Amino acid sequence: MIVTNSYKGLKEKFCNIVVGLGNFDGIHIGHKKLVKEVVDTAKELSGTAAIITFNPCPLAVLDSKNAPPRLLSQQHKAEEMESLGIDLMISIPFNLDFAKLAPEEFIEEVLYNELSVRSVVVGYNYTFGYRGTGTPKTIEQFALKYGYELKIIPPVTIDGQVVSSTVIRKMLMDGKIELANRFLGREHFVDGVVRAGDGIGKKIGFPTANVDLLDDILLPQNGVYVVIAEIENSSYVGVANIGCKPTFDNGVNRACKKPSLEVHILDFQGDVYKKYIKVKFMRRIRDERKFNSVDELVDQIKCDVQLARRVQKVVLM
Repeated sequence: MIVTNSYKGLKEKFCNIVVGLGNFDGIHIGHKKLVKEVVDTAKELSGTAAIITFNPCPLAVLDSKNAPPRLLSQQHKAEEMESLGIDLMISIPFNLDFAKLAPEEFIEEVLYNELSVRSVVVGYNYTFGYRGTGTPKTIEQFALKYGYELKIIPPVTIDGQVVSSTVIRKMLMDGKIELANRFLGREHFVDGVVRAGDGIGKKIGFPTANVDLLDDILLPQNGVYVVIAEIENSSYVGVANIGCKPTFDNGVNRACKKPSLEVHILDFQGDVYKKYIKVKFMRRIRDERKFNSVDELVDQIKCDVQLARRVQKVVLM
């Protein structure tokens, strides 16, 4: 797959371009349906399956205070698109100047002049152009003029609930990890490099990998989770804690502005310090809470590990 941040001059390099438009945060099952339509249509035309998205997300530029946390990094978005069969990913740098393009200007300049697209695929609620005034109806309105066909993907639902990135974020923030994973069609994950911690886990018999996250990807609600930890192409079940370690705050009510992520990796031998780790969230076990003693905490962690091992028999068979 080719990844580029420029849409200029591509029609000379790629023929019969079929393009899907969207932000594609998380690439959930609704997005996957749209991408499949792009890939299938491109095959029918012996053409190029392409995606146009923006980096950063438009809301991060237009209203940064209210921009939602991401579900997937740009790198992992590209990897997922490639696995789904996309040939060309155009990640347009979004800025205030680009935001001023009227919907027809976007269609004429990007889709027609630079790409000569044969087909456009969008979700039912897609908006674009100046102040988001462009809709699928707008794209349909100019289809004949600019010589493309339009395919609109209807909403995808699970148990009557429309699948969307907004809904999935709410599920994760509420700790409903299994439901969020179902809507994503995969496990929600974060990744990073293991950094030095305070050594408390090792002292109480449960050493942890302290993960310094690579991207500002949404962490689920504070609490304890069964996870899959991927290290150097191997997978291990683990118990992860997201939060502020209240048992060890020495009686001081610390303001925890940014929760930490620590993972106790089961059956792992070796040093994980400075190694890359991907943490996939499988199941939420309980809330994070302050225990009356270290012994009480240790007893609870033992129970958490036992539960994780039961999950292990299912997920790593």
